[in-house]
Amino acid sequence: MLLCLENRNINIFGTAVNFLIMGVFIATQTLYVPIMANDLFANVSAPVLDLGQIKIMREVSDELKIKAFDEEIKRKYPNAIIADVDTGVKHIQTTKYYDGKAVRINVVEIDTKLAKDYMLMPALASDKLSNKKTITNIAQNTKSIIALNGTYFKPQTGVPLGTLMINEKLYTGPVYDRAAFGIFEDGYDVARIQLNASFSNGKNSIKVDNINQPRMLSTYTLAYTTDWGEFSAPTPKYGMQIAVENGIIVDISTDTLRIPENGYVIAGPASVLGNFRVKDKVNLSLKTNPEWKNVKHIISGGPFLVKNGEVFVDITEQKLVAIGGKNPRSAIGYTAQNNLILVAVDGREGSSVGMTLIQLAQFMQSIGCINAINLDGGGSTVMYVNGKVVNKPQVKGGIALSNAIVLTKKS
Repeated sequence: MLLCLENRNINIFGTAVNFLIMGVFIATQTLYVPIMANDLFANVSAPVLDLGQIKIMREVSDELKIKAFDEEIKRKYPNAIIADVDTGVKHIQTTKYYDGKAVRINVVEIDTKLAKDYMLMPALASDKLSNKKTITNIAQNTKSIIALNGTYFKPQTGVPLGTLMINEKLYTGPVYDRAAFGIFEDGYDVARIQLNASFSNGKNSIKVDNINQPRMLSTYTLAYTTDWGEFSAPTPKYGMQIAVENGIIVDISTDTLRIPENGYVIAGPASVLGNFRVKDKVNLSLKTNPEWKNVKHIISGGPFLVKNGEVFVDITEQKLVAIGGKNPRSAIGYTAQNNLILVAVDGREGSSVGMTLIQLAQFMQSIGCINAINLDGGGSTVMYVNGKVVNKPQVKGGIALSNAIVLTKKS
């Protein structure tokens, strides 16, 4: 039996090599005898590959790619504990030392060319923004094999603070134009995101400052959708609210309004919204700047950690000075080969003191990230792999979260 298996493997390999040689031979003949090309193909029958042979060649190719990924991970993470989560998905546990102090790190690296059956996306704790659940609940609800805590959120309510788009639907807008991570069908990008939004009735057009976010200035005009909840936020001083259903204004008030099921509420200064009337046909345009065409998902964080291959931590510009020092950390980045990397760093304990943002940036660069951003950290840092929390958050199992970044099966 062993001999038969061995012969079968040799035959599979030989078949693949033979087809490769034949392809090179035909290509060579075409290159060096162009005048005779027609005669050549008229007199030589090209090999016809049956489905079984094509399948064998694909399997050989995939096996080589898997082996190359295995070797790359072993080279990149020496002395680490490496586990296979699924094809193209590795979980790495390692310890680094900074100033003689240990830091415990969990990494998930995903070769998206091998993990073809999976997709990366943000996930909310529930169908409303003002909710929180543990990462285990979020992962189980989305049937995910990997989950890492996501963007910042308001602790009291769970509303995400920053840009969040899921399946091309914009749930929340940016805060302080902070860095965001864009997920496309064939890759990733990072940028500081601004909102480019407007509300118009054809004659009048006004700027909309944000969507489903807490009011930061009384002069801001905000949009609230049903994802925010049943009612809009309180009206600002000297302000008013406009309820829109199916593209038509159905109510205007100085009080909080119920958000229509097929619409939204615009709230802002009366001096800005005073030219709109009930029954006006209106349009709400929501775009990001930069306008990422074909982007499927966006999750924000900040600051940058790695930008175009260089360590780049713009903590002051993104108004994130409060998160300095050594702390538990979470990060997301990608390599030149489009491998996706998720990182959770334990901290605030004797066996793992945590990282500064610069140390985290240097670590992300060292494992090949060409672009990476910081996610919510501190008590929020928690990583889930194949059914369990793998790091050691301060609260066992991790605190209740607003959102996470998950790796789940494609539907």
